[in-house]
Amino acid sequence: MSAIIRDLAQVNADLQEQKERVENVDFKMVTFSLAGKDYGVDIMNVKEIAKADKFTYVPNAASFVRGVYNLRGDIIPIIDLRQFFHLPVEEKNDNLENMLILHINEQVYGTIVDKIDKVVGINHEAIQPPHPIFGDINIKYISGVVEKQGDLYIILDVVRIFTVSDEEKKQSRSGVADSGEYYVPPPQAGDTLSQRTAADSAIGFIQESLSALRRFTVTGLNNKWLQRRFAEWSVGRSGESLQLRSASEADDFLGSFFSPCSGEFWTESYANAIKKILPENSSANLNIWNVGCGKGYETYSFACILKTRYPNSRIKIWANDNDIMAVSAAPNMYFDLGELPDYCRPYMVRGQNGYSFDQSIKDSIVFEFHDISNDNPLPDLDIILARDIVSFLPESDQAKVITDFSEKLKNRGIVILGRNEELNGVIWHSIADDPISAYLHSE
Repeated sequence: MSAIIRDLAQVNADLQEQKERVENVDFKMVTFSLAGKDYGVDIMNVKEIAKADKFTYVPNAASFVRGVYNLRGDIIPIIDLRQFFHLPVEEKNDNLENMLILHINEQVYGTIVDKIDKVVGINHEAIQPPHPIFGDINIKYISGVVEKQGDLYIILDVVRIFTVSDEEKKQSRSGVADSGEYYVPPPQAGDTLSQRTAADSAIGFIQESLSALRRFTVTGLNNKWLQRRFAEWSVGRSGESLQLRSASEADDFLGSFFSPCSGEFWTESYANAIKKILPENSSANLNIWNVGCGKGYETYSFACILKTRYPNSRIKIWANDNDIMAVSAAPNMYFDLGELPDYCRPYMVRGQNGYSFDQSIKDSIVFEFHDISNDNPLPDLDIILARDIVSFLPESDQAKVITDFSEKLKNRGIVILGRNEELNGVIWHSIADDPISAYLHSE
């Protein structure tokens, strides 16, 4: 008798399996777990599944933003759904995180979950309306619940999570700061990704892209410029276009960073601005370090200005660059007199191949092949000229070089940086504003 019952049970199971096979499956979801409960997302929003553990930190981002991640060349924000929904995090034996890579409205996001399970197919008619008892998260982020083979799945509305409606944008700007400017309040529990978080993430993409494409490292040296430039850059652009996808786009973004006359002879107006910041000096010797001299055009400009400003001083400029071809050619260049600014012309002599700088200028400059990140023995310096150079070093090298500046400069010596670079600290005192960024070293 028991054998007959077992046979009947098997027949019923087979019939149920056949029924499921012929069921009209018109909705598929990728299922996963958060804090021990089962969830699902529409497979149409899932780009791929991945594991990762190294994310780039985004300053001032919301707590649920783990950072950004380089996914085969695309810089994407990483959102920890457990933090987003204020759920406990399971302990693991390794640091690798399980990620669903989601594609939402032309944007790609990485979302961290506890465990990714499988793909489940259902009929959309089986999906029931959400109810608060089905989960520990805000009901507005649930598109429905469904039971499949005894398991209950909460289906997340990921489009709703990652999209800010116009009304929410108005609400998020409901406060007015004392200055009269609008501000974006910090994220509240259960909020969607706020504009502030989206902006922080987008800036994170920009930082990562500038580093990867042009080795431009964002630190306190240039962060104020980045914030201003990002505000300009983002006007009228969609979220997708905020990403820098090529070297040419990175160059476009960096266009306003560089100082006037970069890599060229300085114009009369810029030369006059430099003259104004040069201090009184009665010393018989002036030692100058020109970092990143390139082909020497700026070095020659500076040498002529110094000769005019300090006619009775012996001037020595150590002009360094890691472009060996440029520094090798710099001492022997010839010019058309018409292409030279007026302040340089008193120091020119005519030769068979054109005009070159006279011996007083040539003797004042030592062009050398050198990498700024390496140690360089120099005498105590009166002036350091390093326009738009330090920002293109890794963060650790930036700190090392700035320390090197402070150690090599005499007390009351000055350092001239790029127009959008700045130094912080009690030993640095700003002595010039745009278009020149210059600091007095005072111990």
